[in-house]
Amino acid sequence: MGLKHHTIIFVPHSRARFRKWRISNRQVKLASALVALFTLGALFVTWRAFTTTVTLEEVGDLRSENEQLREMNREFEQSFRELQSQLSDFEDRTNSLAILAGVEEIVSTVDSRAGAGVGGAFIDPPASYLDVESLARRSERLQSQLADVACGLEKREQWIASRPAIMPTRGILTSNFGIRADPITARRAFHHGVDISARPGTPVFATADGVVLRAGRIGSLGRAVYLSHRFGVTTRYGHLSKIEVEPGATVKRGDVIGYVGNSGRATGYHLHYEVREAGDSKDPRMFMVDR
Repeated sequence: MGLKHHTIIFVPHSRARFRKWRISNRQVKLASALVALFTLGALFVTWRAFTTTVTLEEVGDLRSENEQLREMNREFEQSFRELQSQLSDFEDRTNSLAILAGVEEIVSTVDSRAGAGVGGAFIDPPASYLDVESLARRSERLQSQLADVACGLEKREQWIASRPAIMPTRGILTSNFGIRADPITARRAFHHGVDISARPGTPVFATADGVVLRAGRIGSLGRAVYLSHRFGVTTRYGHLSKIEVEPGATVKRGDVIGYVGNSGRATGYHLHYEVREAGDSKDPRMFMVDR
């Protein structure tokens, strides 16, 4: 049995020629099936879109997670700004310590913000603008600067500890530094130290940290102790009745090194005390902070 056919005629509105298409029943059925298939597919997708639901519990969980993330973000921004503030405070403190430590090169680089005038209202930047890398670089630079400051402070501490700064004994200052009448010959002579009159046996203290250079009888000073301090400073203690240290021993400021006496060239019980810097005699009164 032959296939039945259908003819489709296209009639234009103008004077153009008619157009005809000849299709078989099989082609009509195939086209109808394809249209039906596409229609069913579209209906199924639409149905799935409108019938797929999210439970209230799932929505609540999502909202809770979002709120937690927002809170974490706020806490991060707050912590970051607090860290920035603390780092700025540490930089300012490092600057102050650098001045005390005498590390001038750090003073000019710790904080360059003071070098230019700025103004305007301050607005906290959002998290996307927080410069973590810049903060890390500032932290590394500050760590290096603190190491330099620590070294400078250590040297300054050594310098302070090595400077004579206390009275070598408790008594009355009876003879000053400089030109004076010699107590024995009455002739004018230069006195390289000061004389402090005190009772026999009064303790004599090291006026700064140092090392014992000499300890024993030394010429006209009788029983005497010479101490060497850092940075070219030495001190001398003469006319002692007894010595409590030996050459090479390390002493700290305030340690007892002997006792007041009248050994050597002396007219009575007293301590002869000298301070020398780079070999030159200095007026000991300049170093007696607690006199």
